[in-house]
Amino acid sequence: FLFLVNCSHKLEYIKLKKWLKERGFEDSNLRPAEFWETGRGLMTTKALQTGDLIISLPEKCLLTTGTVLSSCLGGHIVKWKPPVSPLLALCTFLIAEKHAGEKSPWKPYLDVLPRTYTCPACLEPDLINLLPKPLKKKAQEQKMMIQELFRSSKAFFSSLQPLFAENTGTIFNYSALEWAWCTINTRTIYMKHPRRECFSLEPDVYALAPYLDLLNHSPSVQVKAAFNEQTRSYEIWTNSQCKKYQEVFICYGPHDNQRLLLEYGFVAMDNPHSSVYVSPDTLLKYFSPLDKQRKTKVSILKDHDYLENLTFGWEGPSWRLLTALKVLSLGADEFPCWRRVLLGDVTSARNEQQALDTAAKICQFLIEETQHVLLQISQLKRDKENLKTHLALVEMLRSEDLKILQKSAEILCNLNLGTT
Repeated sequence: FLFLVNCSHKLEYIKLKKWLKERGFEDSNLRPAEFWETGRGLMTTKALQTGDLIISLPEKCLLTTGTVLSSCLGGHIVKWKPPVSPLLALCTFLIAEKHAGEKSPWKPYLDVLPRTYTCPACLEPDLINLLPKPLKKKAQEQKMMIQELFRSSKAFFSSLQPLFAENTGTIFNYSALEWAWCTINTRTIYMKHPRRECFSLEPDVYALAPYLDLLNHSPSVQVKAAFNEQTRSYEIWTNSQCKKYQEVFICYGPHDNQRLLLEYGFVAMDNPHSSVYVSPDTLLKYFSPLDKQRKTKVSILKDHDYLENLTFGWEGPSWRLLTALKVLSLGADEFPCWRRVLLGDVTSARNEQQALDTAAKICQFLIEETQHVLLQISQLKRDKENLKTHLALVEMLRSEDLKILQKSAEILCNLNLGTT
């Protein structure tokens, strides 16, 4: 994880540091740098020990709904009915400040924000089609949510016309909103704010944290992060060690790669939390439609929430997946015992074996499907130069999936050898 280029001499970072200093930020041991594995991040100029404070960002540096209300947008938001959501207020502020350019007091921060994002919502439909089924569904939902937010906010955006010389329709266009939404979704820290009458009932828990948001995620580190009421600063303390001149990581939570890609637009290699999801229709493909109890079994699984979050992981098929397979494999004579199966009891050796066999078949099917998609991606990479970064991301996700599935297949094979 050694850095390739120290970026702290770049003009945009010099300006950002100066801007933060004016708002009370004491220079820490962190320096912006480019890293081989993660791209842009922060490196430390001194070794960090467990229990060290990584960064302390004063309240004045944070961008929250409070910031929005004290800007010229505040009056318009307070008057608008029905009230806007805290999320929309932040989106509106980002778009307006970006539009203000040189005149914006937040320019030094806006200048270091990504111009584009790699969240599934920003991907082209052809690329969304290459995602695993459950993620594809969530990506489409994410896209529709932003489209709906845009549609329902048009009247509110128009009401801001007195603040702008230009037409609000051209300033608050769809791509501007998509950019603002992704900025907030991928970069905010969790910070609870008291409820305000001028906002809708959605939780007001966001804060954008300039400089701090350059810290990248690693599943293997542990940190403590919270707003400190005494110092009125957002603080991050490390529970891991970090050598001098290495990248400093924080952990966004025990997320698998599908979640990381959906929410943050990246994938972590060798992620211990990663898993491959089995969609309900893939699961049911292996059970005969002639089984008289099939419909009842499916509704039992649905009622007890055993049709979602069925996965293969580094340790093989999950307990939930095997339990769902056992319920679906119950013979007519065993069917009355379904409750015991959900509790983890063994009904028969035949049932256990059939569940393992089916898990192996599903695993094999997913391996072939993943290999097929990886082949498509390598062809697309040759033809579509402009989509290279997005394709590389989907490829990383799928390659990691393949490793997990191959490991699961090996585990299942050994389990079957053990039972024969």
